[in-house]
Amino acid sequence: MKIRTIALFVGLASAGSMMSINASAEELRMSWWGGNSRHTATNDAVKEFEKVYPEISVKTEYTGWGGHLERLTTQIAGNTEPDVMQTNWNWMPIFSARGDGFKDLREYSGVLDLTQFDQSALEAGTNNGKLNGIPVSMTARVFYYNKDTWAKAGLPYPVTWDDLMKAGPVFKEKLGDEYFPLMLEGRDIIAMNRSFMVQKYGIPMIDEASKKFAYSDEQMLEFFKMYEDMVNNHVTPSSKYVASFGKANLYEHKPWINGEWAGVYMWNSAINKYNDNLRPPQSMELGFYLMQKGADDAGLFYKPALMLSIGKNSKNPEGAAKLINFLLNEPAGYNAMGLARGVPLSLAARRALSLDGTIKDDDLSVAGLAQIDDLPKKLITSPHFENPKILGLFEEMIEKMDQGSMTVEQAAKEFMSQGNRILRRAIK
Repeated sequence: MKIRTIALFVGLASAGSMMSINASAEELRMSWWGGNSRHTATNDAVKEFEKVYPEISVKTEYTGWGGHLERLTTQIAGNTEPDVMQTNWNWMPIFSARGDGFKDLREYSGVLDLTQFDQSALEAGTNNGKLNGIPVSMTARVFYYNKDTWAKAGLPYPVTWDDLMKAGPVFKEKLGDEYFPLMLEGRDIIAMNRSFMVQKYGIPMIDEASKKFAYSDEQMLEFFKMYEDMVNNHVTPSSKYVASFGKANLYEHKPWINGEWAGVYMWNSAINKYNDNLRPPQSMELGFYLMQKGADDAGLFYKPALMLSIGKNSKNPEGAAKLINFLLNEPAGYNAMGLARGVPLSLAARRALSLDGTIKDDDLSVAGLAQIDDLPKKLITSPHFENPKILGLFEEMIEKMDQGSMTVEQAAKEFMSQGNRILRRAIK
């Protein structure tokens, strides 16, 4: 009886000890958007983190791109945001215009090795002197083409903007009405047209000092006319035509999978999922970046592909900083992550992944980044260029043009008027 009593006491003591350990374990929440490959890689990396830091448990929250911003907006407004969150560069003016919307990562440099990151990249995540987000990778939109479809059309990849315009009628004549040299959605169109305008005029689209568009009325009309010309010349399908296939990611549409939409103006960090969804044996190839003769700036939309931030309400910011450092700078973290968030900006990660063959020069994302590094980049794109209301307004205008309810002149005028009102409210 006495032995049983002792055994019971020991068992209860052990259980109590385990409960005490579990109760004292710190929990972090981490959120991100992405596809299945990113979800798997991040969850694997988090498991490795928990092995190294058993005193910290991490609850992961992840979604696709659609609806993620709305969800995070609700969390931030309710002070229930995750400790670590994947953030987008253009969200900084929305959530942290004065730099106080997220923790200042420089305060945790004792556990987060910032020396692995280029200073200019860190500046991209800095607001009002506070490092609100650490760029995981850098990216820009460049031209990729379906090499099989372009070969069927009998055309080399375009080098100039005129080459691109001339390709549309050839595709239509040789391959049929369903085939287009490029597939462009609203965000792609506004970014590509901006590149053209920067090359031609050497000015940005948004003047932050005056809180309005930098274009004249004539230049804004030219901006919209470029889209109208691309549709009329069969370079890209209209938004009305694309909408007829229903709502889905571009790379999930049948015309993309079948190779009818034969090119994209896309982030180098995202291109592999487009390539992977093509019907075999089709594949993508990096094209030339279209340039105007005499241009000294490519007009690239060059920015952090995504960033990691710490919520301002985090009760364990140092633990959150340890998690970020593990994912970006420590071997077990970046080996698990691989290229799931693009080519790493961290010097330690990039060197190691290059040596082990993970980063290959012929990878579409890596080849695109090499091209980006070589192109002239002088003008910095304002983060307000990706203001969701500006993007939504632009898409509304081109949809009305395609539906015939607005002329190109009316669309340009309305975009200028409403857009300037949005910018006046958004730019602090």
